[in-house]
Amino acid sequence: MNPNPIRISRRAVVREDTCVACGCCVKVCPRGAIQILRGITARVNRARCIGCGKCVRECPASVITWEEAAK
Repeated sequence: MNPNPIRISRRAVVREDTCVACGCCVKVCPRGAIQILRGITARVNRARCIGCGKCVRECPASVITWEEAAK
């Protein structure tokens, strides 16, 4: 058992159909959980996302939102 479990209550999700792939979210993510795919859209690696919110605040197109995750 992990003595210091991280409890994540939310994770970032990109609305890929409206993402402009500017890369702002990639630059601010402290865990490297976001990548730009084919120069078209961003995608969040949910296993790496810690729910810090930096990408949500940074996104100029407001296409990154929260998804509730298991604790």
